Amino acid sequence: MSETVERHEFGAEVGRLLDLVVHALYSEREIFLRELVANAADAVDRRRFEALSDNQLGLPAEARVRVVPDQAARTLTISDPGIGMDKADLAQHLGTIARSGTLAFAKSLAEAPPGDKPSLIGQFGVGFYSAFMVADRIEVTSRRAGREEAWVWASEGKGDYTLAPGARAEAGTDIVLHMKPDAGEFLEPHRLQAIIRKWADHITIPITVARDGVDEPANEGTALWRRPKAEVTEAQYEEFYRHVAHAFDKPWATLHWRAEGALDFSALLFIPGMKPFEAVEGERESRVRLHVRRMFITDEAGLLPPWLRFVKGVVDTEDLPLNVSREMLQATPLLARIRKAVTGRVLSELKAKARDAEGYAAFWDSFGAVLKEGVWEDGEHAKDIAALLRFRSSAVEGWTSLPDYLARMKEGQEAIYVLVGDDAAALANSPQLEGFRAKGVEVLLLSDGIDAFWPDRLGAFEGKPIRSITQGSVDLSKIAGQAPEGEAADVAMLLGLLKDALREDVSEVRATDRLVESAAVLAAAQYGPDLQMQRMLRRAGRESGAGLPVLEINPRHPWIRSLAGTAATETALKEKAGLLLDLARVQDGDSPRDPAAFARQVAAALAAAAG
Repeated sequence: MSETVERHEFGAEVGRLLDLVVHALYSEREIFLRELVANAADAVDRRRFEALSDNQLGLPAEARVRVVPDQAARTLTISDPGIGMDKADLAQHLGTIARSGTLAFAKSLAEAPPGDKPSLIGQFGVGFYSAFMVADRIEVTSRRAGREEAWVWASEGKGDYTLAPGARAEAGTDIVLHMKPDAGEFLEPHRLQAIIRKWADHITIPITVARDGVDEPANEGTALWRRPKAEVTEAQYEEFYRHVAHAFDKPWATLHWRAEGALDFSALLFIPGMKPFEAVEGERESRVRLHVRRMFITDEAGLLPPWLRFVKGVVDTEDLPLNVSREMLQATPLLARIRKAVTGRVLSELKAKARDAEGYAAFWDSFGAVLKEGVWEDGEHAKDIAALLRFRSSAVEGWTSLPDYLARMKEGQEAIYVLVGDDAAALANSPQLEGFRAKGVEVLLLSDGIDAFWPDRLGAFEGKPIRSITQGSVDLSKIAGQAPEGEAADVAMLLGLLKDALREDVSEVRATDRLVESAAVLAAAQYGPDLQMQRMLRRAGRESGAGLPVLEINPRHPWIRSLAGTAATETALKEKAGLLLDLARVQDGDSPRDPAAFARQVAAALAAAAG
């Protein structure tokens, strides 16, 4: 082997991924061509954009993606005059998967029904590797625009790859697939043209397939978003959605309109029918594509706010110059007006679709947590978004909304009550709800991570304050309902003794009438973070600054009545006070202060009861 050839290992995760792609998706092999052609078209678009600010990077006059089958050599070549890759790019983009999610891909692939498996390629961003379904060796020769040297990446998909100097007369990339014996159909020009028409007809970069030495057009390349809605079929919308979103499902909503007047732009946007995999963990920016007079400019213009980042599609305007820079995009007021118009249009569509409760529930399952982020970070739209939120409830099955909650509020009820935690099913059984259920007061159960933040930021809805039931002392006396059963003990002395015994762990001990079956419950101070926010901050290793919690006790509970009766002479009160506090912590999903000591105390109490 030449000394200039470098051999690198893929790594165990990528090797596993290759094996999954090759074997689990075997029956859907044609999608490899869609992925490679789409990547090539993107490379051409990116070179065209960079050439606007650097004349040396200019594209050839008739830039196109060429697909060249060679039946004699049993190779299929996909060539593009795009931005190209240098040595580091090849190693980064083809030698590693520089993102999390391979294990998630494997799990989804194993669990997906056969008909859903092809969608996982686009969702998980592993399109290039799908070429190993049809090829037993792949060679990629690429030259970065503006550079003189070319490099060759090669692999048989068996755990390693090589990098070596190469030669290419012009900037761009050639991908040569050495086809497997059973992949001969993908060397037939008519089959290749049919696949491209099926999956890539709306790519605006010309795509050709070589037949008998002649390059024949394979795609129509029309800007679908610029055509009147009446001229576009549902099938065409679905095909374009699958291209622009790298997905195989059907869109849940399609928004196609033309704005004229003060603003002049065309838009074709899609809300996916299923939650896509996030190729980059923590990616929060909208990737809606900005075009100027049909030409792709960037997918980093932030055309929608982060809380609508699940929306896919294209916005095309006549009002920006073709040589617009990224700095200009950030500064131009025109783009800000387009953002506002597009955001408003998506919100209007969501409001309309929300009238169909069943259909909207499917959307909410996929994207509800993302939409909630808008209440926290976007004051301009917070009220509109709040009406679109859906929640689990202590009073009704399925999803409910804030307007529906208001319609069911009890006479005398002054606030919208919420309980925030990690799991809605667990929240439904929380002792925090006992007094509210006894009064017939509904509580919304919030279990997304963002739920610890947005209620405080929103503050109120339609004039009713939003209040966490774990925060402060909740007074339900003005609401008619079932009165607490049993006689309340005189706990005045017990409260003082418990507070003294637990002075390092609680700020206050007080009686409450919001418990029915439980002996005690914890509450946060009236102001500051509620209990769930405090838990999240502790998990993140941060101080909440909230101070100590309040312990509320039920004066009608048999154990509290017993403690109150013997409080003056109780010798083991400190130990029992600690047990009471730990039980309250466990009820709320926290750990006891000392799990081993707690276990011994519970065992001793059980033994005493049995004796």
